[in-house]
Amino acid sequence: MDDALTFDELRLGDRWKSPARTMTEADIVNFAGMTGDFNPLHVDHEFAKGTPWGKPIAHGLLGLSWVAGLGSNAPRPNIVALVAIREWEFLKPVFVGDTLHVITEVVGKQAKGRRAGRVTWKRSLVNQRGVVVQQGYFDTLVATSSEPPVRRRRRTQSAEMEPSS
Repeated sequence: MDDALTFDELRLGDRWKSPARTMTEADIVNFAGMTGDFNPLHVDHEFAKGTPWGKPIAHGLLGLSWVAGLGSNAPRPNIVALVAIREWEFLKPVFVGDTLHVITEVVGKQAKGRRAGRVTWKRSLVNQRGVVVQQGYFDTLVATSSEPPVRRRRRTQSAEMEPSS
C-alpha cells in the first residue's frame, strides 16, 4: 500500500492521536493466559481490595502492547524494524473500563543509508481523563522514499490517518 509514510515524509514535531479502545476484564484475563502472569494484583478481586487501588489493575506490559498496536496506525509509517523501547515509564494504573489512546510524536530522525532511517517516537498512553498512564520512546527503522515502490507496497498496510495539531 502506497500511503504508508516514509522516513523522508516525517518531520520533527509531527503528532498523531490514535483511535481509542476500552480495557475489559477479558483483555486482562486473556493477557494473563497468554503470558502466564496470574499475579493476584491483576486477576483476584478480593486480593486487589487490599491494594492501594482497591481493585484489579491491568498488567503494565498489556498497556505497553496496546501502545505498540494502537500507535502503529497513527501514523502508519513504512517500518522496517523495531530497534528499541527506551525509558519506558508506568506512571498510573489502568483499570477495567478505562478508554485509552496513544499520542505519538516524532522526536528524532537519523539517516542510516539509502533504504531506511532511524526514527525516535515519543509515545504516551492516555486515559479518558487525559492522564498519561505510560510513556517512553520507540526507535524504529523507517523505509526511505528511495526504496523501489514495488518493494514499499509489499511491506506496508493502508490506513487513513492525519497528523493532529
